[in-house]
Amino acid sequence: MSLITDTFKRGSMGGSGDRHGLASGESRDPIGLAIAGLNKLAQSDLIDRVGLRRQTERLVFTATRSGFRTATVAGRQFGKVQRRSAAGQRPVATSGPRGVFDLTPTEDEQMLVDVVTDYATEVVRPAAADADEACAAPDAVLAAGQEIGLPILGLPESLGGISEERSAMAGALVAEALARGDMGLAVAALAPGSVATAIGLWGTASQQETYLPAFTGEDAPVAALALTEPTVLFDVLSPATTATRDGDGFVLEGVKTAVVRGAEAELFVVGAQLDGSPTLFLVESGTEGLTVEGDPSMGVRAASLARLELTGVRVPAEAVLGTTDGATYAECVRLSRLAWCALAVGTGQAVLDYVTGYVNEREAFGEPISHRQAVAFMVADIAIELQSMRLLTYKAASRAAAGKDFAREVALARQLCASKGMKIGLDGVQLLGGHGFVKEHPVERWYRDLRAVGIMEGSVLV
Repeated sequence: MSLITDTFKRGSMGGSGDRHGLASGESRDPIGLAIAGLNKLAQSDLIDRVGLRRQTERLVFTATRSGFRTATVAGRQFGKVQRRSAAGQRPVATSGPRGVFDLTPTEDEQMLVDVVTDYATEVVRPAAADADEACAAPDAVLAAGQEIGLPILGLPESLGGISEERSAMAGALVAEALARGDMGLAVAALAPGSVATAIGLWGTASQQETYLPAFTGEDAPVAALALTEPTVLFDVLSPATTATRDGDGFVLEGVKTAVVRGAEAELFVVGAQLDGSPTLFLVESGTEGLTVEGDPSMGVRAASLARLELTGVRVPAEAVLGTTDGATYAECVRLSRLAWCALAVGTGQAVLDYVTGYVNEREAFGEPISHRQAVAFMVADIAIELQSMRLLTYKAASRAAAGKDFAREVALARQLCASKGMKIGLDGVQLLGGHGFVKEHPVERWYRDLRAVGIMEGSVLV
């Protein structure tokens, strides 16, 4: 994050000005400076220096159930900080709506989206097919994501982030932009920042001072939310994993699935039932009783999903994240569902963009197949359903950003994104005919990814 740090120190962008109109010596608010710096980075030769314009060499993580089963990585030693004050800093809500149902991104949000879109187009999309096949995100792609600040985008400046205040709307826009490149790589890149965001939202002062400095440094730890379980008709609000009081701490027992980059993770946020209420716990990877094994899935394969088993895992009392009455856990689930809706919108947009070009170029009987009503109507349906998904997601995100209750809005958005997202993926495959069934075209991968929206719980949040 050296470029961002330098940008803050200078207080202005060098030179006579940039494409956003920031002249030399002109000051901006912190988020404007930071994002201007990120835009400059996106236009630099970083992607060439990390070798992402050609086939990259990487250590392939083959996530097969029989491929590995190990104790979790020892990870770094997080310096424990003890404070008398239990309450940590809390991000303030963004300003109220700028108009009646005005979902137009602010200037700074749009600048941020531009940077992430460049990253998704130039870095993520070219690496997506190989990452899906290898069930692993290339190190170079993740490093480039860290360079543009993905691990700390959900943190306010007061906690080491780059924005003056946290915004769920900005987080949703980022998730959407990343998913236009590839949903699997988007999830892999966003997972560590989701844990940092959770600690920023609900952590005590001690937890924030213990863990957040690692995320704001140059070598952010791999971290993951672990809420999903391998249970038939799984209800995320009633986890089977249990937390039992034991002396001055707790003992966790259970199994979690769909844990993003679980084999590499150094810190987990685990959901468990405590005294009849779902509660979040911070669990370091070196804790005795944790084991991880590959848990390959049909979609989002680049996220290196794993199964986490907790057998007699003892954690101290200060490992509880947020409240123990279920309120924090429920808010975590809602913010996670909001993130998955944004990912669905981004992937759906990728499908629409791809099939539009395909049906206009593909000819049959001497004319483009888009001249056929059946084809044109199907593309139009994708556009209509996608826009409805986007509007519901943005409305939920805007209410969350304003500090208002958004339970109803996110429930509606998730229902629509889960059902229509799968239909968009299916229609995309149908429109390509036989080409939709082969890996030469990315639509089959997007179809598999979109099916995760109604299944995955946790993993990422905004």
